[in-house]
Amino acid sequence: MKKIVILGGGYGGVLTAKKLAKKFKNNKEIEIKLIDRNPYHTLLTELHEVAANRAPEDSIKIDLKKIFAGLKVDVVLDEVTNIDFKTKKLTSEKATYAYDYLVIGTGSKPTFFGIPGAEENTLSFWSYDDAVALKRQIRDMYTLAAKEKNAAVRRSMLTFVVVGAGFTGVELIGEMAENRDELCKEFFIDPSEVRLVVADMAPKVLPILPDKLIQKAEARLRKLNVEIVTSAKITEVGKGSVALGEKNIVDAHTVVWTAGVEGSELVGTLGDNVQQQGRKRIVTNENLESVDHKNVYVVGDNIFFIPEGETRPVPQMVENAEQAAPVIANNIAADINGTAKKAYKPGFHGTMVSIGSRYGVANVGLPGKFFMLTGFMAMLSKHFINMFYLSQVVGFNKVWTYMMHEFFHVENRKSFLGGYFSKRSPNFWIVPLRMLLGGMWLYEGIDKLKKIWEDPDKIFLIPAAPYATDAASAASVAVDAVKTTVDASSAASAVSTAKEAVVALPVPGFVYNITNWFMDLMFYNNDGSYTFLAKWFQIGMVCAEIVFGVMLIVGLFTAISSIATIGMAVMIWSTKMASTEMLWYTAAAIATIGGSGSVFGLDYYVLPWLKKQWKKIPLVRRWYLYTD
Repeated sequence: MKKIVILGGGYGGVLTAKKLAKKFKNNKEIEIKLIDRNPYHTLLTELHEVAANRAPEDSIKIDLKKIFAGLKVDVVLDEVTNIDFKTKKLTSEKATYAYDYLVIGTGSKPTFFGIPGAEENTLSFWSYDDAVALKRQIRDMYTLAAKEKNAAVRRSMLTFVVVGAGFTGVELIGEMAENRDELCKEFFIDPSEVRLVVADMAPKVLPILPDKLIQKAEARLRKLNVEIVTSAKITEVGKGSVALGEKNIVDAHTVVWTAGVEGSELVGTLGDNVQQQGRKRIVTNENLESVDHKNVYVVGDNIFFIPEGETRPVPQMVENAEQAAPVIANNIAADINGTAKKAYKPGFHGTMVSIGSRYGVANVGLPGKFFMLTGFMAMLSKHFINMFYLSQVVGFNKVWTYMMHEFFHVENRKSFLGGYFSKRSPNFWIVPLRMLLGGMWLYEGIDKLKKIWEDPDKIFLIPAAPYATDAASAASVAVDAVKTTVDASSAASAVSTAKEAVVALPVPGFVYNITNWFMDLMFYNNDGSYTFLAKWFQIGMVCAEIVFGVMLIVGLFTAISSIATIGMAVMIWSTKMASTEMLWYTAAAIATIGGSGSVFGLDYYVLPWLKKQWKKIPLVRRWYLYTD
C-alpha cells in the first residue's frame, strides 16, 4: 500500500488531491489522505467580499467532505506540528501519519517585517476567520462612533487604514469604500466623517500591473474617496495609531495588515531539513520535488522555483496552484508506475483586481500576449476565472452558488451587471400570470381534444401540404384551422383566405425551409395527404397542452412546464401557424420559469423532497449536480 499525504486544504492541496484521486481511482494499492485543521476550503481571493458585507460569510467556504464526496480521498481534520523526513512520518498532538509521498501545500501567513506593534495592533487578513473578524470590527466602529460625543475619538473610530497596496489591500479598501455609504445611512453618519486610507512602502499601488492600469486603479480609488499613501516608511503601529512615515501619524482604531506573506508556521519550523528561500518558501526542482527529498512535493504558495529563462520565482497566486497540481499528480503517478516525469513549465494568463463590486482592472491574455482591461470587461474576466476554478473543485454546485451571490442575490445593487439582475420580487406576484397561462393552454388543449374526438381523422395542427392537388380542400383546412385554433396554435395558412383571417408572425426563410423539410419527411405522403405520424403528432401536442396547462395551474414543475410551452410555441411559429398573440404566451412562460410554483403551488412541497432524494444518489454527489 502506497500512502500519499497532502498537507493543506488550500487551492494547491485540493486540486492536487482531486487529480491524484482521478489517476488512482481504480488502484486499491493507493491511499490518499488530505490533512487540514479546518473542515472547509477557503476562497482566499474573495475574503474582501465578506469583510465588506457584499457576500454571505458561508459563500467563501466549501466543505472538504463535499469536495471529495465519492472520491478516494480521506479528509482528516488535524493540525500537523512536525515532519520527520527520515522516518517519513507526520505528527500532531493526537496522531502520527506515515507517508510514502508527501505534498506540502500549507500556504502562507502574514509577515510583519519586524515592525514594532504591527502584529499586536493590526487585524490580519489571510483567512476566513480574519474576514469575519474584520466585518464585525467595521460594524462595531460605526456602531460606537454613532454614540461617541468626543470628536477626536469619533474621528479615530471612523478612520480605517489598510497597510499594503497589493491586490489584497486594494480589493479590500475598494470594497470598504463601497460599503461606507450603506453603513453611514444605517447609523446616520455623514460619509465625509469616514476616512479610508491605503498605504504602502512601495512607490505605487499594484506594482505588478502596467502603469496605465495603475493610473486607472488610483483614479477609481480617489473617486471612492480613498486616500492613497505610497513610499510610506511604516515605522510603528501603536494601539489606536499607525506611523505612515515620521510626520504622518494616523489615529485609527482599525488598522488592517495586508503588506506581505511568508511560509506557513509549519514550513517555518522545518529549518535545515528543507532548503528555503524567499520568505520561507521551499526550493524545488523542475518536477516540483523538494531538492532535498525526492518523495516530497511542494504546491501553491510554498513553491520556490525559478522557471528557465526567468529571473524571479513563480508568483504566489491561484493560477500557480492550478498549474502545479496536475504536474505533481502526474509525477507521483509516474514514480509509482515507473514512467517519465513532467517538468513544471508555467504559463500564466495574467492578473485581475476588483475595486469594489462594479469596477476592476486586469492584464490578461496568453503568455507573451497580454491585454489591458478595465471596468466591465475586467470584472467579467475575474468572474470567469473564478468560475473556472470552482468548476474544477465542486463543479456545477459551487458555480451556481457563486453566480447567485455575485450576480443575482446581491444587496444594494452590488452586481457588476449594474444591479439589473439582482433585483428580486416576491414570487406571489407571478401566481395570477402562471394560472392564466396554464388556463389558456388547458383551454386550447381541451378545445382541440373535442374536435379530435368528433373526427379522429381530422388534422388541424399541421398545415396542408403546399403541393396538395385539392386547393379547395387545402383552403378549407386552413380556414378551419384559423377558426378552431386560438393563440397557442393559431394558423396563418399559405392560403389567401386564411391570411386575411389571421396575421402570422414572420418566420425567416431558412427556418421555414428546415421545418418544411422535416414535415415533408414525417407528415406528408407523396400525394399531399397526411401520414400516420401526423395523427399521433397532433394527439401528442394536444395532450401536451392539457398536461402542461394543468401543471402550470397547480404549480407543479413550473420551470419544466414553462420551458416546454416555449418549445411548443417555437414549434408552432416555425410552421407559420402562430398568430401575434403567441408573443404573450411566450413572454408569460419566460416570466414563470423562475420559481413561480413555490407560492400557492405544489412545487413548494415537491421540489424540496425531490432535492433531498436527488442528493442521495452517489453519481449526483460525485459530480456535484445539485444546488444547496
